[in-house]
Amino acid sequence: MEHGPRPPAGLRRRAVLGLGLTACAAPVRPAPAQVQAADAPLRRPIPATGEAIPAIGLGSWITFNVGNDPQGRARCAEVVRAFFADGGRLIDSSPMYGSSQPVIGQALASLGGQAPVFSAEKVWTGSAARGPAQIEASRDHWGVPRFDLLQVHNLLGWEDHLPMLQRMKASGRLRYVGITTSEGRRHDELERILRTQTLDFVQLTYNPLDREAEQRLLPLAQQRGVAVIVNRSFREGQLTRALARHPLPGWAGELGATSWAQLILKFVLAHPAVTCAIPATRQVAHVRENLAAARGPLPDAAQRERIARAIGAL
Repeated sequence: MEHGPRPPAGLRRRAVLGLGLTACAAPVRPAPAQVQAADAPLRRPIPATGEAIPAIGLGSWITFNVGNDPQGRARCAEVVRAFFADGGRLIDSSPMYGSSQPVIGQALASLGGQAPVFSAEKVWTGSAARGPAQIEASRDHWGVPRFDLLQVHNLLGWEDHLPMLQRMKASGRLRYVGITTSEGRRHDELERILRTQTLDFVQLTYNPLDREAEQRLLPLAQQRGVAVIVNRSFREGQLTRALARHPLPGWAGELGATSWAQLILKFVLAHPAVTCAIPATRQVAHVRENLAAARGPLPDAAQRERIARAIGAL
């Protein structure tokens, strides 16, 4: 979940990414089994079930809110196609995100029902009575038979929505239940819910500069067996755009990172409580770059601190 205005087209977050990545609309073609095994992206288990999902997902805030613009929708479909082709699965959206839901649905439909999507959606209304209808409208936009994960967006009306989602799960109409916050808000309430409610997922903000979640929330989620989705890894692109003015440290190569974005994502994924990060983009090159961060080594504790210090200093 990435919140904030879309940056001007001239501002690019990648200073060191190679120029060979192009946006193409080629069909998704699985690689040979031996290649997939050797170069598969990092997968993390969902503690509630042990089901493993790729550690890099795809957010849709702002980037997929393109309305009915045919070119914008086509670009988003190319991003989704590339996301699956490179091993991604989890796509996250919300009724709050404008046209993002139908844009995702159109992209999935363009793949002929063959997309291996892990659908992560949200309920976002202060009315308990309106929750079920909103969820059904979201499902219709996506064109999926049921959602894999439904989350209470920014804790809005969670006291009413969580029991409803748990009933949906018990009846087989939903696989996982979660809650979300963003931008470091309402952490005390989030902690209380984590301690007292049965959850499968929690979504929160975490990156090398926003580390408050390390103090209580990430350890608590790990202790309670709750999967963690990380939003705002790049502060909606503000962080990567600022870092693009500086050369990537030579030691980033020890981790296989070729850009600041990959270094940030490796920092995030190296925390043992994190299950999946969901950077948002509408560029094929960026989605491929993000997914590549889940390949190769992750930083150890000392390297994570080195990353945080280097980024903080800049």
